[in-house]
Amino acid sequence: MGQEQVERRLAAILAADVVGYSRLVEANEESTLVALRQHRHEFFDPTVVKHGGRIFKVMGDGFLVEFGSVINATRCAVEIQRGMVERNTGVPEDRHIKFRIGINLGDIIVDGDDFYGDGVNMAARLEAVAGPGGIACTAVVRDQVGNKLELEFLDQGEKTVKNIAQPVHVYFVNLGAPANGYLRTAVGAQPRPRSDKPSVAILPFANMSNDPEQEFFSDGITEDIITDLSNVSGLFVLGRNTVFTYKGKAVNLERIAKELGVSYVVEGSVRKAGNRVRINAQLIEGATGGHLWADRYDRDLTDIFTVQDEITHTIVDQLKVKLLLEEKKAIERAPTENVEAYTHYLKGRQFLHTSTKLSLTLGRRMFARAAELDPLYARAYAGMANCDSRLYSKHGVAISADEILATTGKALAIEPNLAEAHAARGYAFLIGSRPVEAASSFEQAIALDPNCYEANQLYAEFCVTRGDFERAAQHYLRAMEIQPDDYQSPLFLTSVFQSLGRPEEAAVYARLGVKRAEEALRLHPESSKPAQQGACALAILGERERAKEWLARALAIDPDDNLARYNAACTYSLLGDIDRSIDLLEVCLQQFGSDMKLWFKNDSDLDPIRNHPRYQNLLKLAE
Repeated sequence: MGQEQVERRLAAILAADVVGYSRLVEANEESTLVALRQHRHEFFDPTVVKHGGRIFKVMGDGFLVEFGSVINATRCAVEIQRGMVERNTGVPEDRHIKFRIGINLGDIIVDGDDFYGDGVNMAARLEAVAGPGGIACTAVVRDQVGNKLELEFLDQGEKTVKNIAQPVHVYFVNLGAPANGYLRTAVGAQPRPRSDKPSVAILPFANMSNDPEQEFFSDGITEDIITDLSNVSGLFVLGRNTVFTYKGKAVNLERIAKELGVSYVVEGSVRKAGNRVRINAQLIEGATGGHLWADRYDRDLTDIFTVQDEITHTIVDQLKVKLLLEEKKAIERAPTENVEAYTHYLKGRQFLHTSTKLSLTLGRRMFARAAELDPLYARAYAGMANCDSRLYSKHGVAISADEILATTGKALAIEPNLAEAHAARGYAFLIGSRPVEAASSFEQAIALDPNCYEANQLYAEFCVTRGDFERAAQHYLRAMEIQPDDYQSPLFLTSVFQSLGRPEEAAVYARLGVKRAEEALRLHPESSKPAQQGACALAILGERERAKEWLARALAIDPDDNLARYNAACTYSLLGDIDRSIDLLEVCLQQFGSDMKLWFKNDSDLDPIRNHPRYQNLLKLAE
């Protein structure tokens, strides 16, 4: 009986996958998929073709590529890794799309358009050994390339890899320092040196109090510890937006450390009862899951800032990081010495994010009480200013821009480099029809703290009023990343991408916004804001009945809220109920500030009404 001939040949195989793909997708599924498709379409796939390669298998976030030449495979890998540095420029570190790449030269089995065999398996195992943004290869690849590409190969010795019987001699390609000191890159990107700092993720501290309303307190402690450790130059600390994707989930710390690409993980819990607080915290080594340190603090509430300092200093000590004098002072500098003021500030911030007329009024009251308890609490004044600006802009409350500027002036007099205060000042300039000063203040806020949610969100709002939708999209995307449960930014992005004539991207963010808004409604059923804005997105997606249900829910909760009226008008416009939309706009435009009237003129949700005879009357109201 004849035996079927198996076709074999020698080939260079490049295996690549996306670092931390599951974390990126969990944090922001739609934007990760859009970004990866864009990187492939614009850069990865064309670079493979340019160097004579063929992608023969795609496995979600992984790719297998065949080359006839190991020189071409290596040249392609280097160009991809150096090019991705440039493509990630301006994107927050924890949203970077980075590849690991392994290269092997070996025998493969040909099966139609697919390949199998040890040559393929070895490339995949090497890819798992490579670091983020790195390239790993076998000794035979290193020998074949030699000095032909002016690359330096770093000897890693023999390593045992999964499902390969014999140890493999592994080399890393040094992308930052070619052997002759000359940096050759097809895209002209300057690669960033890989950080050798200890890396740590502070997971959200669990609220162990019986009262779910105390969630703001445990979140506030987590954020303050992240902020303190971020001031230490000898550490790399993941930002809030990344770690808060794990909030409320049962976690395997070794798995999380691997997903996040960090060496250490901190987790803890907070129990607040009356004037007492208990904080548990532990530092875990990611590779082993072993405890490096754990402690419990049973203290009076007045000692909360001391406890935060102790936790921060202990982590720094355990990781053997040297604190600079100014870093030590920054860690020990509490935003206020008054714990009651701090508690009112955290409550005020929670109300501010809800942003209905009632919640803004309550938030303003909380911030004012915090400032009363501690007249030198700069963040409390910034919070007051933000509430006042929104109450004037959206709800017609009689507060002048000059009064709000005076409040921001108090914050900046106390803390001149407080990003929140510069953002609040920018918003006051915006509602005061002073766009040049507004833009300058927003830019200064972002320069001081690129991770300031308020600065990015308010700057995006300013850009919409100026008709600068491209820049608005950039800042909404950034705000969305900073605050992982933020439903407002993706819902605003829906309208922005509609204005830019990019309906497919608008639909992506509409679905994401609705998903986040659903979760917000589950957590806060008393809030109308998610339902208001989600109704518009549902109308854009063509889910008419569901849009009507959400809108009815919003108006039942807040029938007299002016912003609820406006969002209802937008939803009716998109649903084709033009007269009903205009009826509502005639009411709410009379209470809007000048910035919201500019927003009205640029809002794509209202495009269906612009040719209606009654629209000219709305323009007169907007003037």
